[in-house]
Amino acid sequence: MNRAATIALAPLSALYSAAVKARSAGYQSQFLKTFSVRVPVVSVGNITVGGTGKTPLVQALASHLAQGGRRVCILTRGYRREGGKQRVVVSDDERILSDVAHAGDEALMLAQALLGKASVVCDTDRVAGARWAINNLNVEVLLLDDGFQHRRLSRDLDIVTIDSSNPFGNGRLLPAGILREPVNSLRRADCIVLTRVSDEASPDLIEQIRAVTAAPLVTSRTIIERVSQLNGNEVDGNFVKQQPLVAFCGIGNARAFFEQLRAAHFDVRHEVAFSDHHKYSQTDVDRITEQAEAHGAQALITTAKDAVKLQSLRFGLACYVSQIEVEISDASTLHALIERAIAKKAN
Repeated sequence: MNRAATIALAPLSALYSAAVKARSAGYQSQFLKTFSVRVPVVSVGNITVGGTGKTPLVQALASHLAQGGRRVCILTRGYRREGGKQRVVVSDDERILSDVAHAGDEALMLAQALLGKASVVCDTDRVAGARWAINNLNVEVLLLDDGFQHRRLSRDLDIVTIDSSNPFGNGRLLPAGILREPVNSLRRADCIVLTRVSDEASPDLIEQIRAVTAAPLVTSRTIIERVSQLNGNEVDGNFVKQQPLVAFCGIGNARAFFEQLRAAHFDVRHEVAFSDHHKYSQTDVDRITEQAEAHGAQALITTAKDAVKLQSLRFGLACYVSQIEVEISDASTLHALIERAIAKKAN
């Protein structure tokens, strides 16, 4: 965002800031109520808009909990889905029960990736959704996706993700900046996860965070675990790397995806970025294919989040999917915090 736009939007940011402060004061004074449920609730959220690497972390934590024998449910609102106010059971951990139109792209992607490990429920009313999941799916742990601002549902552990490559933007609140809340709201967090850390976290960023909170801090990075076709069948990643590609996506941080592909030595000849949660049409696919041919590309590559919205469309070129996973620098610290929160709830 350029300086002129930032200045022009400053009055709206001031109004937004006042609303955020009033809401926060309402919860602190208990004028606004929070509601507890009988199972542990672990929230994973952020304080900025755009992709911070939150979803891969949710997936990794759900897998970890499932490996420990716990019945897990991911509770999300299901952004930009049809019938957004209606509860949708995306999966019951054994079956996919919805489609991308009614679940939203991230919810369906999580349901597919965690089939047999966790259930996924979309509900704008997180309290009602949590109670329903507990009563109907025998859930033992709830993972609240994008939950840091949704304070109505009490949580036992608040994890906040911060994108180390662009932690707080220009430092301004929406709409003049990318902050949903002031940086000092991090004092509510029980754990900070710095994402997209390629080597070591910036000492300046750590110092900035430490000025606000002493909560445990771990770092993470996402890696391309494998490459698949749109139907999910795995393909040889080295074979794909030998082909000139056009990369396209509609995610919160398209630049991070393109950079990750190049860092992994994929031959990306051209990039196409759509807005986050973009709904693809056949026209979009045809235009991407035309651009690929113009740039001498032989195939396309996209993200798993985009792939769930492309199943019904026709492709003139092979379209591959980059399947990623998150690597946590000190996973034992994060897992210990979760176990402590679960044990505390049991007592």
